[in-house]
Amino acid sequence: MTWKKFSGELIRLPIHQEVKQAIEREYALSNKLKVCVGTDSQVKGSIIDFATVIVFLREKKGGFMFIHQERSSKKMSIKERMLTEVQKSIETAYSLCDLLDLYDVDLEVHADINTNPMFKSNQALHEAMGYILSMGFVFKAKPEAFASSACANKMVQ
Repeated sequence: MTWKKFSGELIRLPIHQEVKQAIEREYALSNKLKVCVGTDSQVKGSIIDFATVIVFLREKKGGFMFIHQERSSKKMSIKERMLTEVQKSIETAYSLCDLLDLYDVDLEVHADINTNPMFKSNQALHEAMGYILSMGFVFKAKPEAFASSACANKMVQ
């Protein structure tokens, strides 16, 4: 799985190792971190672009993120696409949770799903919330899910 920085620079190390180095670097600078993982997708004709982000928030000092992008040609309903986004976020969060626990870094999983029933994405809200919470993660949906609805969203437009 290929990850990159927001600058476009490719991350050559395994993502676990890159995250570990980032945490150690930030802690050496006395920065307190929180990590938010989110995924967004965009349908472009018969292709679906997905972007998963790992957002590092420095307490009162901004943040940075790592990005993974992929494409799918599988036709999906809106609900299936929303749950695929959640699955990608959970896979990423799960791969990092032991490391984040070791360094006492808070983790949230953000779902680009609207809490307002007037929006189509809402039909996946209960399943997504149950999936994320059952894995033991903190769940955020729109409008608090900035990792997916703002950060990842910028990478699929």
